[in-house]
Amino acid sequence: MVTRGFVSRLVLAATVALPVLLFAHQDQSKKQQQAPSPENRITIIVTGGDSEKPVENASVYLKTVEEHSVLKNKKFEVNVKTNQSGIAHVPDAPLGRVLVQVVADGWKTYGHWYDITDAKQTIKVHLDRPPKWY
Repeated sequence: MVTRGFVSRLVLAATVALPVLLFAHQDQSKKQQQAPSPENRITIIVTGGDSEKPVENASVYLKTVEEHSVLKNKKFEVNVKTNQSGIAHVPDAPLGRVLVQVVADGWKTYGHWYDITDAKQTIKVHLDRPPKWY
């Protein structure tokens, strides 16, 4: 025969265990949703001069700020280098408005705001030589 004390303990255990199980399930589903996809990367092609030659070893900075009025602003910053072909890949780049800055030795610094709408977007950057000082 089931006693009243046993039933009350069973109800208490279920009341305590249910929120813990639901929270663990929600936490796991959030991790699955936030897992970065390997296809989400922006390609930046850096060329320079009149001959449009690739600029090797240029520093490419990507910055974005998601402004919040109540909480802290959410920032994303990444620094990558171009390869011998003048190409830099930015993995897990956010969608929205980003600032792209390119700095390379012997070239004028470049900076421009872009609206990233596609997870596989390609941005072409052309650098110029700085003016000569006499």
